[in-house]
Amino acid sequence: MTESQREDLDFRALMDDVQPLRSGTDRADPGRPRTDPSEAQLARRQNAEAEDETRWGLSNDFVDLVPPFDPLEWRRDGIQRGVVERLRHGGYPAQASLHLLRRPLEECRRALPVFVREARESDLRSVLIVHGRGREIDSAANVLRSYLAKWLSALEEVQAYTSATQGDGGIGATWVMLRKSERARAANRERQQKRRG
Repeated sequence: MTESQREDLDFRALMDDVQPLRSGTDRADPGRPRTDPSEAQLARRQNAEAEDETRWGLSNDFVDLVPPFDPLEWRRDGIQRGVVERLRHGGYPAQASLHLLRRPLEECRRALPVFVREARESDLRSVLIVHGRGREIDSAANVLRSYLAKWLSALEEVQAYTSATQGDGGIGATWVMLRKSERARAANRERQQKRRG
């Protein structure tokens, strides 16, 4: 008996108790399709959303929609009106920009705080966020713009924000003024002491 014949016999012996599929059945039965998530899946989803909110610090709860043609503007107490006007007119150069056009809301919610914190850690003061603008109040771009206004004011690194002028993107872009980092504050104090000394 050849090696090939022995392998053939061994294979047949292994397959002896295997039953063929019934006629007309050419694939496995996956069971009934599941249309609704189970309670365990819903609980896991809720926990993940709560962890995300805690981690990123930004809520995706209800937001008051900003009318689509109204400019955005906000400033913390102590920030002068002239600083916001200078920011609006591009008086501070864009040191970095974040493009959120046509990106899902959840992705934007995750990207924004990472961008802002990295910009501040890099000692950047003015950044431009391009988000687009819809013509309808409930358009995706306007919903994002409304959430952006809510989220920016919730981030402690942000001192002020304002819609850009037409040349920088108009209502579809927002200038953001960031707080000085500790490094930048220390360098500023040192410069001022040298001038006085």
